[in-house]
Amino acid sequence: MIVFAKTSVIPARPGSLASVALAGITVLLLAGCGADASKLAADSADSAESAASAASAGEARAIKTGARDLTLKIGTILPQSGALAFLGPPDQAGVELAVADVNAANLGITIDAHYRDSGDTTTDTATVSVTDLLSLDVSAIVGAASSGVSMTVIDQITDAGVVHFSPANTAPAFTDYPDKGLFWRTNPSDVLQGEVLGNQIAEDGNGTLGLIVLNDAYGTGLADATTRAYEAAGGTVVAESLFNEGESNFAAQIAEVSAADPDAIALITFDQAQVIAPALVGSGYPGDQLYFVGSNLADYREEFAPGLIAGSKGTRPGAKQVEAFTSRLLELDPSLVDFSYAAESYDAVVLLALAAYAGNDVEGRSIADYLRQVSGGTGEGTKATDFAGAAAALAKGEQVDYDGLSGLITFDAQGDPTQATIGLYRYGPDNNYSRIN
Repeated sequence: MIVFAKTSVIPARPGSLASVALAGITVLLLAGCGADASKLAADSADSAESAASAASAGEARAIKTGARDLTLKIGTILPQSGALAFLGPPDQAGVELAVADVNAANLGITIDAHYRDSGDTTTDTATVSVTDLLSLDVSAIVGAASSGVSMTVIDQITDAGVVHFSPANTAPAFTDYPDKGLFWRTNPSDVLQGEVLGNQIAEDGNGTLGLIVLNDAYGTGLADATTRAYEAAGGTVVAESLFNEGESNFAAQIAEVSAADPDAIALITFDQAQVIAPALVGSGYPGDQLYFVGSNLADYREEFAPGLIAGSKGTRPGAKQVEAFTSRLLELDPSLVDFSYAAESYDAVVLLALAAYAGNDVEGRSIADYLRQVSGGTGEGTKATDFAGAAAALAKGEQVDYDGLSGLITFDAQGDPTQATIGLYRYGPDNNYSRIN
């Protein structure tokens, strides 16, 4: 089941499908999801053997005390090209800022970072980048932003004994993937985002729903979770049309979904939404009945005609942006206009550094053994919200529980955050979005 730690509950308006509405989900705890609960419990028991790690079995390891003299070499595979290229700048800025903060702390660990492109699933860019990074003997690779891209390289990375850490992957398939305990993510499974999105669409009074979906691990996983939640609230999915990465003409998908005349349409895409949304509205579909997701929730002021999607909504994992953090990112890259997953990228690097620091070891296996522990998943550590404070406590042999800019993390045995924030957003007349919960 999904446990909602903090919700805003309001009565359903006339015509709404849900008798109670999830108007503003801010923090959720994943304890399992229906029939998946027993499988998650079984995975937790099996993970100790597959990871060969006491930490993954829920036991806190001893913290190495004393001074450190470590160099942690990491790589990134973040999108500099392809369908998610708009997410590359904030993701990389988050990594760069974390690297700068860890190195500036001068506490005995230095990060040596190497930045590479992930491309998308239409190219082998990620494979080439990973091969290059592994030749540099990195201990961890941060990325990719696309779940589909990560699926193409996860075996290559983890078979090398290197930690694979994504700040943006949300496909449910990663939860029980046989990754040897080496895949981690600061972004929650789309079981959570789908739960919020499906309930929100129902709460808004939409009795029928159509979906246009990217046919990859991310798109189909989020579509399934959204459908389950929406139908559980009493709605009916009347059409779902898939497209493959690399396609540029979506006339068939638009025609198929429009023919079913749904009350709402969810766009589970990457930057293809830049083409699909105007085409839908141009065909006569109301722009305020579209729903966006984390991979296409973007500033469309320059791409769309004024008011094109005014009133439409979207969801995205992530805590409310901290103004001071945004300012620091802009100092690093003044051209940033979007900050999606920057906080998750920042926290990924800090957690990697803390795990290396806790074990006084930069080998990938050792880092993986301590990642859950420094997140608060084991060890009952003292709360810490920055690298310097957490590292100082670790040097004394103390357990720590890092809660970062992306929110409460607390990894489970599968490397998934058990606590997450899902933001709800609405587009204004200028086709830019703002948070409403």
